[in-house]
Amino acid sequence: MSGHLSYRVTGHLSISTVTAMTSRPLDRDADLPLWQQLQRDLVTRLEAGEFADKFPGELALVHDYGVSRHTVRQALARLRADGLIVAGRGRQPKVATAPEIHQPLGALYSMFASVEAAGLDQHSTVRTLDIRADALIAERLGLEGSTPMVFLERVRHAGDEPLAVDRVWLPAALARPVLDADFRHTALYRELEDRTGIVVSRGREEIRAVVPTAGERRLLGCGRDAAALSITRLGYTTDGPVEWRHTIVRGDRFALTAEYSAGAYRLTS
Repeated sequence: MSGHLSYRVTGHLSISTVTAMTSRPLDRDADLPLWQQLQRDLVTRLEAGEFADKFPGELALVHDYGVSRHTVRQALARLRADGLIVAGRGRQPKVATAPEIHQPLGALYSMFASVEAAGLDQHSTVRTLDIRADALIAERLGLEGSTPMVFLERVRHAGDEPLAVDRVWLPAALARPVLDADFRHTALYRELEDRTGIVVSRGREEIRAVVPTAGERRLLGCGRDAAALSITRLGYTTDGPVEWRHTIVRGDRFALTAEYSAGAYRLTS
């Protein structure tokens, strides 16, 4: 005996029914905007490690939560601003990794030492090591504009990936002996002290967030949406300024840390 079974669909599922079956709950009657509810739920899921393998894209979140693309974009914008995800226009969001290298504020630090303290191999690609004049830098060091300066430009690596583009100017009259140093795996301050007796004992830094130039992105191996820190340093010996340094550091691999207490300050917030 032969035969077959047949099924007839006599109803249909509406879009609203499908959404209700698949979306995660958001309270449309709450005072909290939908984008903020979505942002908070995503933070909870991030903290639980739910997105360890892959962070969902905009369309997946629209489907999962039953909200508009505009709502999703508002939530993702806040996550990016908080440093929890990274994403560029037209690119899949991904979970931001924790910085590997931490540097203290208020201390004359060595990036060489900080990278090695993080358990990573420190090495550099030397792009330039020569003598040149730079009137603007000379002025910052309190020198005449045509003063010869030792200029060192390196791409600093931490492990297998680039970390920073580092540019340093020193008066040639003091620092000429460092021209013979091999800066692929050594610290400038160490070479300066060993070869000239000069000790940089204090400094003044200015730190700001920047968008790297196209050339800096190429050297750092990062995309257009990458954030970076620009650090300028005026280094001093006991006799006065001796070093001007400008460093562009990848924001995803580097963090500045500070310790503080009420101490002599009155806390008002």
